[in-house]
Amino acid sequence: MDGKFISFEGPDGAGKTSVIRQIQEELEQQLGEEELMYIREPGGSRISEEIRQLLFDNKNTDMDPRTEALLFAASRRQLVVSEIIPGLKAGKVILCDRYIDSSIAYQGAGRGLGEREIWTINQFAIDGLMPDLTIYLDIESELGLTRIAKHRSNQVNRLDREKLAFHQTVRQSYLRLQQRYPERIKLIDASQPLPAVINDVKATIHDRFSELF
Repeated sequence: MDGKFISFEGPDGAGKTSVIRQIQEELEQQLGEEELMYIREPGGSRISEEIRQLLFDNKNTDMDPRTEALLFAASRRQLVVSEIIPGLKAGKVILCDRYIDSSIAYQGAGRGLGEREIWTINQFAIDGLMPDLTIYLDIESELGLTRIAKHRSNQVNRLDREKLAFHQTVRQSYLRLQQRYPERIKLIDASQPLPAVINDVKATIHDRFSELF
């Protein structure tokens, strides 16, 4: 497959949406809209978006953690088949807002289901399809939650409402993943002002794909 698969990860409040929006805008100017694809997780395809509604519904606070993990994997599988593989075959640059690392951090570590177990479930889902590059936007949990409360209080979902300890556990899992896979996962300090974060992300993408930026 000729395309490029870039995922974006980070704890809640790291600013992923703002960063991806700017990266998408600049790459569209460089490549054209037809050569670029933005997708989000969970979601990104019709079936995956329906699963997303179940996962983030505030009424579903009694959802079993294993059910949650399996729904994330199911949504991801459909996204891979419906969108990612066709996009890569078409030679597109794919910007993916979250992927398998999110499940390992949030369900494996945060929910206590086991990072290895979640990795195994998701390997079945993705059938070995990993990103070429993962941008990890790192931020301390306290600051991330403060940002959520300040900037998107009207968009808080049931995962955002978890206690501080949950978010700290998630972040530590992300940091372990980055240390385990340093060639794929590149850490960006997301506590910087947004323009500095975006510049670091652009430089990191350019280091991996010299024709971009």
